[in-house]
Amino acid sequence: MGLYKSYRENPMYKYLILLAVASAMGFQGWRTLFNNFAVDVAGVNSVEIGILQSVREIPGFLTFFVIYLLLIFAEHRFAALSVIVLGIGVALSGMFPSFHGLLFTIVVMSVGFHFFETCNQSLSLQYFQGDRVPQVLAKLKSIGALTNVSVGAFIWIVSKYLQLHAIFYIIGAVVIVLGFYALTRNPVDHSLPVQQKKLILKKKYWLFYTLNFLAGARRQIFVVFAVFILVEKYHFSVGHITTLFVINNIITYFLSPYVGRAINRFGERTMLSIEYGGLIIIFLCYALIENKDVASGLYIVNNFFFSFSIAINSFFRKYAEPQDIAPSMGVGFAINHISAVILPVVGGVLWTIDWRIPFVGGAAIAVCSLFFTQYIRKYEARLVKA
Repeated sequence: MGLYKSYRENPMYKYLILLAVASAMGFQGWRTLFNNFAVDVAGVNSVEIGILQSVREIPGFLTFFVIYLLLIFAEHRFAALSVIVLGIGVALSGMFPSFHGLLFTIVVMSVGFHFFETCNQSLSLQYFQGDRVPQVLAKLKSIGALTNVSVGAFIWIVSKYLQLHAIFYIIGAVVIVLGFYALTRNPVDHSLPVQQKKLILKKKYWLFYTLNFLAGARRQIFVVFAVFILVEKYHFSVGHITTLFVINNIITYFLSPYVGRAINRFGERTMLSIEYGGLIIIFLCYALIENKDVASGLYIVNNFFFSFSIAINSFFRKYAEPQDIAPSMGVGFAINHISAVILPVVGGVLWTIDWRIPFVGGAAIAVCSLFFTQYIRKYEARLVKA
C-alpha cells in the first residue's frame, strides 16, 4: 500500500470524493423531490408509498451480487458505472408520473445508488487503515452533506420556476456526466491485498451482520415514515421539506468530522450506544407528541445520529481479514436491506391502522441495537490481547 502522510494525498480519496459528490447529488435530489412528486403529481397513497420504498430497497438486498460482477469489472470502474446508472434513474423519474412508472424508475435509480455505496464502503476500508478509517468515512459523509446542501438550495430556487419533472432531468444529467468523467481516472494501488471474488459468510463477523440488519430497519423508519409524516400528516410543501434537508446537511457537514474523531477517542461501542439511546427517545417522541414543529425538530436531531453509524464499518475494519473486505461489504449491505425490503410495506399497512405504530416499532428496534452494541466490548478485549 502506498504510504501517504495524509489520507487526502491518496488518489483513491480524491476519486471517492468525486463519486460521493455525484451520488449524493443524485440521491438527495431524488429524495427531496420524490414524496411531493409521488403524492402531488402521481397521486399515490401511504400503502403505495410503502410498496415503492420497499421496491427501492430490493437492489440493496441484492448487493452481494457485486462480488461476482467484480470478476468482470475493476471495482473502482464499477463504482463509476453505478453512479451513471443512478443518474439515468433520476433523469427517468420525471418521465413517468404514475405508480407503475415510479416502480420502474425507482429500481433503476436504486440499483445505481446501492451498488455504488457497496463499492464506496469497500474501497474506503481497503485503501485506508487504523484511525484514518473513521476520518475518511466521516469526511466522505461531510462532503456528501455539503453536496446535499447545494442540491437543496438549487431545488429550493428552481422549484419556483420549473416543474418537478424538469428538475429530475437536470440533476440526473449532471450525475451522468460526473460518472463518465470518473471513468477516465485511475486511482488503483496494486500493492493492496487481492480481494476474494466469492461470497463469504463467517461466524466471526456475526456482530457486524447483526448491527447492519438492525441499522437497515432503523434507517427505513427515518427515510420513509419520518418524511412521510411531514408531507401526509402535516402537509409540508416541497420548499419546507427542502429547507429541513438543507438544515440537516449543514449540521452533518460541520459535525461529521468531529464524530470521526470521537470514534477514534471514545471507541465504536460508546458512540453507537449514544446513537441508539438517543433514537429510543426520538422515535417515542414522534409517536407521543403530535405537533408539526416538534416533528421538524425530531427530524433534524434524528438525522444527526446518522453520522454515528460509520462506527459499524470502522469497528469491522479493525478485526476483518484484509481480503474479506469487498465480499463482506456486499454481504453486510445485503443484510442491511433485508429489513429494509420488508419494513416499508408492513409499516405502510400499519400506518393505515395508526400512524404511531411505525415509530413505536422504531423505538423497539433501537432497544435491540443498543443491546447488541454492548457485545463490541468482547471484540475490543480480543484486539487488546492480540
